[in-house]
Amino acid sequence: MIVVNSVTVAKANLSSLIEKVIAGQEVIISKSNRPMVVMTAYHGPLKKRKPGALRGKIRIAKDFDLLPAHIALAFGAGQK
Repeated sequence: MIVVNSVTVAKANLSSLIEKVIAGQEVIISKSNRPMVVMTAYHGPLKKRKPGALRGKIRIAKDFDLLPAHIALAFGAGQK
């Protein structure tokens, strides 16, 4: 694990920090001596997405796009 004690130092060394993360190390970036960010390698989605998996399980009400009059008025779309 590598701890970088300032954002400025992390910015100046970003390329080398990325290389270390790709190599398997974890990088923690601190600000005012408090850990703020953890850099870890991205390995893609855990599970492949299957389009249409919720087909037939979700229902959208017919009046979904209609705003109640008082809300439409608040957004300037209603009639006074």
